[in-house]
Amino acid sequence: MNDTLYDTVILGGGPAGVAAAVYAARKKIKTLLITKEFGGQSVVASEIENWIGEEEISGFELAMKLEKHVKKYKEDVDIKTPETVTKIEKVACEDEARVCDFVVTTESGDTYRAKSVIYALGGRRRKLGIPGEDRLEGTGVSYCATCDAPLFSDKKVVVVGGGNAGAEAAVDLLPYAEKVTILQNKDQLTADTATVDRINSEEKIEVITNASAQEITGSQTVEGVVYKDENGEEKTIEAGGVFVEIGSIPNSELVEDMVETDDHGQIKIDPRHGSTSQPGLYAAGDVTDDPYKQNNTAAGDAVKAALAAYSYVQNLPKRSPAEEPEE
Repeated sequence: MNDTLYDTVILGGGPAGVAAAVYAARKKIKTLLITKEFGGQSVVASEIENWIGEEEISGFELAMKLEKHVKKYKEDVDIKTPETVTKIEKVACEDEARVCDFVVTTESGDTYRAKSVIYALGGRRRKLGIPGEDRLEGTGVSYCATCDAPLFSDKKVVVVGGGNAGAEAAVDLLPYAEKVTILQNKDQLTADTATVDRINSEEKIEVITNASAQEITGSQTVEGVVYKDENGEEKTIEAGGVFVEIGSIPNSELVEDMVETDDHGQIKIDPRHGSTSQPGLYAAGDVTDDPYKQNNTAAGDAVKAALAAYSYVQNLPKRSPAEEPEE
């Protein structure tokens, strides 16, 4: 076991993990960041237009900037990469008044102790698992309409999925796409009634039910989608983009027995400071039950988590400036 007792160990190198590390470093608490790679889920995006402060940036460039930023604080943040965490435990307290330690174990067999943990391992998009999906990811295959809709201006696009995610993606695409086709593998859309009513009122949206996507076609970029209709017949839709909206899977497995999660495996947090049901363990980003899975919200939530972790290890209460008494 490493002899160093860290004030906090941050897991994840996406916008959430890096934002937490920068703020922890600025608070001068002993910090360790462990990540397989920098950038998070956006690392495969060819263009990102909603990262605040950048009119346009690729996922690779964003990852490089995140890494460069956190390494500016190398005197205050130890970085272990590429590294994967395999286990997290909490040491029992002998004294209930003392901050208990966490023990983090990595794939290489190293272990690290910390007074707190900021869990920012994000999530992974649920994929279709069909030919062309992985090959064309980032060049027409997208998993985030909120992020990428402007890149598909005046193009015909297909949204795979007829639940809330798919229906909301179709609405997000309306201001940009020439036409939106929703492929739903059930006999009707399963989104909220209000959203379905909106879908049905839009001339630019076509809904094909009982349709199962079979292949995404194209050489360098997406050119179409092959699907089977209710009779088992294969048909092709011409499209310049495909949005896979069949849900996501939070990477919460390491702490699912330590913290309270919802029915979907998302870690429940207090949105004021990212605390979980386990004292000393904070979470931020796509792994949490925050409904807005965005780089900017992940970074903001992680900043709050880092500041809360600082207060926790210092045993300091934190109050709003509005609560300060008048002079």
